[in-house]
Amino acid sequence: MATKEHKRQAKGLIEELECRVHAGPPVRPAEIHSAREFLDRSEFSPTSDYYNRLSRIQYRLEARTAQPSPAIGKRNYGGEAAGYWMQIQSAYDHVILSTCYDGEHNGQQGRIKISHRFNQAGRIDFVELKFLRSLQPFLNGAFRKLISICDYQHLKKDWSSAEAFVLPVLPRELIFLFPDIFRCDRAELLAWLINIGHSLAGDLLGSLEEYPRGRGALASGEFQSQLSLEELCNDSVAFPILQNAALLESAIDLKDEKTVLVRYCRKDLQR
Repeated sequence: MATKEHKRQAKGLIEELECRVHAGPPVRPAEIHSAREFLDRSEFSPTSDYYNRLSRIQYRLEARTAQPSPAIGKRNYGGEAAGYWMQIQSAYDHVILSTCYDGEHNGQQGRIKISHRFNQAGRIDFVELKFLRSLQPFLNGAFRKLISICDYQHLKKDWSSAEAFVLPVLPRELIFLFPDIFRCDRAELLAWLINIGHSLAGDLLGSLEEYPRGRGALASGEFQSQLSLEELCNDSVAFPILQNAALLESAIDLKDEKTVLVRYCRKDLQR
């Protein structure tokens, strides 16, 4: 049976471990094992509160170890999937999915890149256009925020509706996405521009499921610095975000020329 001295030592040992769980330095698994051996040798009752407290410490350590670690810094993926060239930039707590579109208008060739930035819950932060080859050459290399969620850095990640700034006059080059785009209702057009990103996320995930890693069915990035799209499955930041984004669809309520309300719902709830 545990003596008073054993109880005094056990009390100090457990309290020190509990303190370190919160304030550090980190508790090592070997220390948990050693403390349990001490309780066993000192013949503490199996129902003793010391065993319970030690089990809670062990549970907290195991829970922390089980949590996925975010990818360090930024990662850049590129390649072809579902008939599109895609670039995925994974950075800390968000993902930017980009796709290029080209075409001809009045005898002029043009090319643009549309980028969708998604937060951790798969909600849009902004939709951006880059003029790779504009119909107005002086715009080559310029960027335009088509839609940008107001104060997105401070919104809760799983917001269901939020105000957004929109570009009052949208670039002509959007006809490369759909020739009759400017004949569409403005609210539907803006919602479509957001939902393109969500649909592409779903298409990409579908391609990753269809062609498992190692089969080489997905074309790799065009630059040496880009990782293959197949590597996305191992990215603990990007992959969950793309999964969340693929489940969502937006609608737009117009407020004025420069401001709209973006509303989200799950695709499967609309059926």
